[in-house]
Amino acid sequence: MDTQFEAYSIPEFCVAHRISRATFYNLLKIGQGPRTMHVGGRVLVSKEAGAEWRRAREAASTTEAA
Repeated sequence: MDTQFEAYSIPEFCVAHRISRATFYNLLKIGQGPRTMHVGGRVLVSKEAGAEWRRAREAASTTEAA
């Protein structure tokens, strides 16, 4: 799901990455979630933070498989 936005809301991020909100919050809890930012009363994940998170998850998957 490619959007024109520069940041995702938590529900948008979860849909785009095909994970549940529970998984998102569990990943944050164990220090493996994406960086988030607070804007007003909203919590957002920037496109850059999402890309960084994907690279980290891919690297961890490669390391675990080896």
